[in-house]
Amino acid sequence: MSHSFVSLVSHIIFSTKNRRPMLRAEIRDELHAYTGGVLRSEKCCLLKAGGISDHIHILAQLNASLPVATCVQKIKTNTSRWLKRRFPTHSKFAWQEGYAAFSVSPSQIPKVKAYIENQQEHHRKRSFTEELRDLLRAHKVEFDERDLPG
Repeated sequence: MSHSFVSLVSHIIFSTKNRRPMLRAEIRDELHAYTGGVLRSEKCCLLKAGGISDHIHILAQLNASLPVATCVQKIKTNTSRWLKRRFPTHSKFAWQEGYAAFSVSPSQIPKVKAYIENQQEHHRKRSFTEELRDLLRAHKVEFDERDLPG
């Protein structure tokens, strides 16, 4: 085959450092839009972003030549820098070190988008740790409970 054909859709999740509730509602829309710009600059495409005050969910079509870890690092670095400049009250803002990323089948994209859209309601019933544990199990990712946020 003379060309490469790739479809890489990922659901990426990461938290603010120490799960501090720094992503107020009035910040989130701008943050999500900025995240889309970071992804576009890497030849990726934001399909949906959402979350609550202490974490973000990103559904994105990734560039085949960009490793997921590099993509997440670019998102974190650029959004952290932007948040500190855009919101002076966030001068000490930081993201947590790790992240979770799950591959998404094209047939499941609408379901994942709906899941991301309903984060406010979802977290009235379940904590971030419970959500992450359930996602890790659903995607058959091995983990140690000690590595999950408290």
